[in-house]
Amino acid sequence: MSEPLLSVRGLSVRFLMPRGRHVAAVNDVSFDLAAGECLALVGESGCGKSVLASALLGLLPGNARTRGRALLGDGPDRLDLLTAGETVLARTVRGRRAGLIPQSPAAHLTPVRTVRSHLEETVRALKRPPPRALRAAAEAAAERAAFPADHLDRHPHQLSGGLAQRAATALALVGDAPLLIADEPTTGLDRDLVDRTVGELRRHADEGHALLVITHDLAAAERIADRVAVMYAGRLVELARAASFFGARGPRHPYAAGLLDALPERAFTPIRGLPPELDDLPAGCAFAPRCDRATDRCATLPALGGGVACHHALESADA
Repeated sequence: MSEPLLSVRGLSVRFLMPRGRHVAAVNDVSFDLAAGECLALVGESGCGKSVLASALLGLLPGNARTRGRALLGDGPDRLDLLTAGETVLARTVRGRRAGLIPQSPAAHLTPVRTVRSHLEETVRALKRPPPRALRAAAEAAAERAAFPADHLDRHPHQLSGGLAQRAATALALVGDAPLLIADEPTTGLDRDLVDRTVGELRRHADEGHALLVITHDLAAAERIADRVAVMYAGRLVELARAASFFGARGPRHPYAAGLLDALPERAFTPIRGLPPELDDLPAGCAFAPRCDRATDRCATLPALGGGVACHHALESADA
C-alpha cells in the first residue's frame, strides 16, 4: 500500500456535560487511509462514527474536546486536522482537501437558495470556470450524482430525503478533494440509486482519491470498500480487508460477526441486548455483556492487535 493520505492516531473525542459528566464518544481510534482506497466504517447507531467524521473536519460543537492526531497529506503540505484552526479548515481544507457528504444533507443546504444556486456557487469557488461555462458545469455536477435537471431550481424544502442526499453528493464531488468523507451516502435512496451512488463513489476512489464511507448498509460496504473498520462504543474493534470480512473467512470479532448475521440474506438474527451508554462505559470490553464468548478476562480492555480487539476472537472455522 502507498503512503497514507490520512493518518489517524489515538483520536479521542469527549463531550463535556453538566455536573461534571462527560460522554466518551470516540476512544483511541487509529487507522490509515491511502489515496485510491476506500475504508468503510460500520457499526450500530450511536457508536461514534459520525462524531469521528465531524472531528476530522472541525465540525464538533463547543463542548467537545479532542485528543490525538489526524494528519492529512504528505510532505510540507501535511496538516494535523485536529489542531488546525477554523480559518485554515474553512479556507484550505473543507471542499478543497477534504469533501463531506453529510449524514443530514437538508440541514447543510441553505433553505432560501435553489440547488442550482448551491452548485453554481460551489463550482465558482472551487473550479473558477469562465462565467459562460458556469451553468453547464453546475448541471454536469448534478448529473454526476444523478440529481435530476428538472429539480435544479427547487429549494431544499421541496426535495425528498433522497433528492437532498443526491444534491449533497453533487456538492461534495465538485472539488475533487483528495479525501472524501461520505456519511451514510445511500440513506433515502432506492436500490437503483444506491447502486449508482456506490458506483460513482467507487470510481472516485479508483481515480486516486481517498474515501472514508460511514454506513449502516453492509451490502453497499461490501461493494465499495477495500477495507472495513468496525466500531463499537467509540472504539475500533476490527479492521480487516473487505474481501476477507465479507468472504469465507468472515469477521473475527463476535460483534462484527453479529452485524453480518443480522442481515436478512444471512441468519437474520439480531444481536441480543443494547449498546452501553457512552457516559458509563465498562472498564474492559464494552461488548462483553452482549457476548456469548465473554469470560472474566474481558474485564481487561483488549487492544486492536492483529486487526481485532478481542480476547476470544473468532477463527476462520468459527466465522
